[in-house]
Amino acid sequence: MSATTTETGTTYVPAAETLGAVLAPGARPQRPSALSASITFGWRAMLKIKHVPEQLFDVTAFPIIMTLMFTYLFGGALAGSTTEYLQYLLPGIMVTSIVMITMYTGVAVNTDIEKGVFDRFRSLRIWRPAPMVGYILGDMFRYTVASLVILVVGLILGFRPGGGVVGVLAGVGLLIAFSFAFSWVWTMFGLLLRSEKSVMGVSMLVLFPLTFLSNVFVQPETMPGWLQAFVEVNPITHLVSAVRSLMGGATDTGEVTLVLISGAVLVVVFGTLTMRLYNRK
Repeated sequence: MSATTTETGTTYVPAAETLGAVLAPGARPQRPSALSASITFGWRAMLKIKHVPEQLFDVTAFPIIMTLMFTYLFGGALAGSTTEYLQYLLPGIMVTSIVMITMYTGVAVNTDIEKGVFDRFRSLRIWRPAPMVGYILGDMFRYTVASLVILVVGLILGFRPGGGVVGVLAGVGLLIAFSFAFSWVWTMFGLLLRSEKSVMGVSMLVLFPLTFLSNVFVQPETMPGWLQAFVEVNPITHLVSAVRSLMGGATDTGEVTLVLISGAVLVVVFGTLTMRLYNRK
């Protein structure tokens, strides 16, 4: 310890050995693996749900309202009975509900940027994509909850999946996997846009045509030709067909393969764009 006298008094400067003993008492911790960092950020997203349970409203009340509303609104008119229509509708409503809540990934990213939390993340010695992957891992829990809620409501109303437990699990698994890939679209918008309201506005502008102009509610054959052309290339249409076939017990391998390929393309394209924006933010 050395002392320096100034006009305002005596200043004590600790020796280098003392600082070294205090600041570095042991070996430097190893850099966390990509998996460990991603799971940690995923757990952070889960803790946010724990402290603000109101966040689960959109994966509980919203799916229930959607299922009941469209079942009893269209069931009698389109299929003659609500129970019969439910066999066709429920997989589509499950897809619609879960795909629509994927936008909250982008909202969460944008909120953390506005609060300055991302500045701290960028200074950490971790795998760069870990915060983004963590957001989506946390949201996958929300997707699972929404799927279970819709399934339970459907079973109560009379839904009977021909594919049994295995078909239902396969359908839900495919839907969650696609939603994981689709969420990368919203992480990009969360980084690109200036406010969470902008993220929600753009998300709705994209999601409403994709989910409602599809085969969720009716067969595409009943639509005008120009609309059928859009519906046939709509990725949500193929996702609904794949999930519907798995739950119904008549697996459409072509549709399932197309959904998996689409999901991989979404991750590669929008995951790359997200990380480029993240590194430049």
